[in-house]
Amino acid sequence: MHFLIDGYVRGVIPDYQMSAFLMAVYFRKMDFEETAIFTDLMLHSGIVVDLSSIPGVKVDKHSTGGVGDKVSLILAPMVAACGVPVPMISGRGLGHTGGTLDKLESIPGFRTNLSLDEYKSAIGEIGVVMIGQTHEIAPADGKMYALRDVTGTVECVPLIAGSIMSKKLAEGIDALVLDVKTGKGAFMQSDEEAIELATTLIQIGNRFGKKTVGFLTDMNQPLGYAIGNWLEVVECIECMKGRIVPDLMEVACTLGGAMVMLGGKARSIQDGIVKCRDVIRNGKAWEKFVALVRRQGGDVSYVEHPEHYPKSTFVADVKCPRSGYIDNIDALEFGFVGIMLGAGRMKIDDIVDPKAGILVTKKNGESVSAGETLAVLYTEHTHVLEQAINRIERAFSIATKPSPSPALIRAFIDEHGVHPWQNRLTL
Repeated sequence: MHFLIDGYVRGVIPDYQMSAFLMAVYFRKMDFEETAIFTDLMLHSGIVVDLSSIPGVKVDKHSTGGVGDKVSLILAPMVAACGVPVPMISGRGLGHTGGTLDKLESIPGFRTNLSLDEYKSAIGEIGVVMIGQTHEIAPADGKMYALRDVTGTVECVPLIAGSIMSKKLAEGIDALVLDVKTGKGAFMQSDEEAIELATTLIQIGNRFGKKTVGFLTDMNQPLGYAIGNWLEVVECIECMKGRIVPDLMEVACTLGGAMVMLGGKARSIQDGIVKCRDVIRNGKAWEKFVALVRRQGGDVSYVEHPEHYPKSTFVADVKCPRSGYIDNIDALEFGFVGIMLGAGRMKIDDIVDPKAGILVTKKNGESVSAGETLAVLYTEHTHVLEQAINRIERAFSIATKPSPSPALIRAFIDEHGVHPWQNRLTL
């Protein structure tokens, strides 16, 4: 395996041979020992960042991706405001899922392409940094990911685990919290698949000496109300200023509580949740977010006054066809319609319109009347609006009576196994 990966990075092994290997892994899988070796080789194909000179336990979070998942934008400054350094290397959106880098880059001037020296400097100065993968970090994964996309081998647990953990282990962290999504809008649509992935990631993290825990979270409807890059930034700004978006803040505070606990600033996850909610209430999380934007070159005037941001040319309401209760919202369909509107990409070189997206006005369990607005669409592409409206209308299932909402956070997972999560937050 070393011969294969080292040769691929050096250009000795051609794409067609690596494609054959990826396809073999996709169909035959790898056992844990093979997956751990695979991860280690990709990790050491580049630089492993040393942040030991920076005080504190460095903790990051990784999400397996979803629709409307803008948690990192709240989580990183919130946890940093609690005194835990957060070095975060994120990715772009691909397929129906959004990417943290695209959201951050919708802020004019925000730089996600910092050098490793700038990365270290930022984490040392303000306690938080959010960048993209550099060419020095896990270059084998960078080459391999593009190949996995075109060979249809993305959804394979050993390959996903190796890709995620090689980057996370290379960024200089001491501990990691995972948000593993399950449901219609997730890559792992069944709980069983999601638990398999989470368990593999946790075992790898702990094998490499990084305390790793995870949460299984629901992705059957979009998280929060905003889908689309700038729209999601605005929602995060409002939350850091005190707006209550129940599902978004439940996930953010729960993951944050675990990060603060792993960072040694809380006795338990519950104690960490309390500390996270405190820094939201007292404005310290918002102050840290502004400092992050300023430190990475973003125009702070737009985050302080979002109303000054350019508006989409075309705005359309999606109306409810009949009265009843929202029984289900198809997150996957929202993700694909968001791409139609310009908010995402199907190919790595597609151009993203930061203004485009969808604002949901009704969520699962809420009552709705015929003719009431279910969602608002924003785009520059007038030719897609009619189809987009029809698809979003059909993405809402309406019942005659309300049904109970499933738990947003399904389980807590650590090296000892899967545990039911009972701590449902009241915000």
